Amino acid sequence: MKAYDKQFIGGLWREGRGEGLLDNINPFSGEVLYSYRPASREDVDEAYAAAKAAQKLWADYSPSAKAAVLERLLSIIREYRPIMDECLLLEAGCAKPKRDYEAGTSPDFVSYCMTFPKMMEGRIQSSDFPGQTNFVFRKPKGVVTVIAPWNVPFILALRSVIPAVAAGNAVVLKPSTETPASAFIIGEMFEKAGFPKGLLNVIAGRGSDIGDYIVAHPLSDIVSFTGSTQVGRRIGRIAGENIRDMSLELGGNNSMLVLPDADIDAAVEAAIFGAYFHQGQICMSLNRIFVVGEENYSLFCEKMAAAVRSLKAGDPADENVFIGPIINTQQVEHINSLISATVETGARVLVEGKTEGNLVYPWLLCDVENSMPAAREEVFGPVCSIIKAESEEEAIAMANDTIYGLSNSIFTRDRYRGMLLAQKLESGMVHINDQSIGDEPHVMFGAEKQSGVGRFNGTWVLNKFTTEQWIPVR
Repeated sequence: MKAYDKQFIGGLWREGRGEGLLDNINPFSGEVLYSYRPASREDVDEAYAAAKAAQKLWADYSPSAKAAVLERLLSIIREYRPIMDECLLLEAGCAKPKRDYEAGTSPDFVSYCMTFPKMMEGRIQSSDFPGQTNFVFRKPKGVVTVIAPWNVPFILALRSVIPAVAAGNAVVLKPSTETPASAFIIGEMFEKAGFPKGLLNVIAGRGSDIGDYIVAHPLSDIVSFTGSTQVGRRIGRIAGENIRDMSLELGGNNSMLVLPDADIDAAVEAAIFGAYFHQGQICMSLNRIFVVGEENYSLFCEKMAAAVRSLKAGDPADENVFIGPIINTQQVEHINSLISATVETGARVLVEGKTEGNLVYPWLLCDVENSMPAAREEVFGPVCSIIKAESEEEAIAMANDTIYGLSNSIFTRDRYRGMLLAQKLESGMVHINDQSIGDEPHVMFGAEKQSGVGRFNGTWVLNKFTTEQWIPVR
């Protein structure tokens, strides 16, 4: 993989001015892919100044002119598929199914948002004052700050960057220091597509050095953040103190409810993907599975255990591997501590994993109580807990007994009843007869409780990245 060791500011590639060096590390091999100098606060100021200037220029482009540049970007993203694939493998440790999903789906966000420049609709309203007409204009917010995570680095950056730009905004993008190359590849694609210089700026640096500074920056008009609930709380405090709009997608503790009439085989097949896709390092991953009824519970545990044992873990470069490495040793330690604490409090191990470096083999726990650590917290690893419920009502109550509210699922042959029960779940999304991981560029994506604020995708994100201005004319 090319060494993306320069910051992208004002359309120029240059070395950061932060202190020391940061390493981009392959999470499977531990190899240092390359080192780079991080961004400083001075770099941040220059990125926002460039974005502010470029946004004024971009706002004067006609809708068709904006769409034409986006169309070039779409073509380039498709050409970059092998580059994105290599980046996901080397710096994020993604196995082939995850690489195929992320690199393959990324163009869809550009394709959908190409219509946004012609969707900047206002309205004309009558007035109680004689001779006055009220005009309401929809306008870009200005400069959008996008803070992207390491687990799905391309899609979770693009789903904010693309609609922001399509709606007429400029962007300052900060990637995770675990996966910086993904964001600089986006910058490179923007450069080749011919966007105005400075419309997208990419700055990589330590959160402790520039994180708070970015969120509070006076030239930032809205912050779009995807990451942990802990960091989201901090961003919320800083944004609130500065009267800054924000959109947050945070952690999850997601559930699958397997009702008495469910197709057990279909539920197991879905649960395997929902719990172990990308080693469970997805905010929508299944943490808990509630199975209603003793007979279904025993059968589900048996079939689920057999399916988990068939999963291959190892080098993500092997196309037969489904479970690759955890992103870093700190996360590995967190996962193992939750497993140990849960087993110590009485959970039974159905499938026992093991740890080799950053590789954590899949675990399956049963006889879990909803208060146990692996059920109470977001594990963010290849661990799934099966919990027995005596009734549908108990399953719903336990699923809702969490600070999180992102994505749940229900398996039942009675689809209408499933829809009724879904409305009792306190989450932004509920999938009927499917697992909890899903995202479509045109469909609302969002959460409740401490899993997030705001909505992504479709017209929801267009509304979020624009504002309205009232101009009465007499």
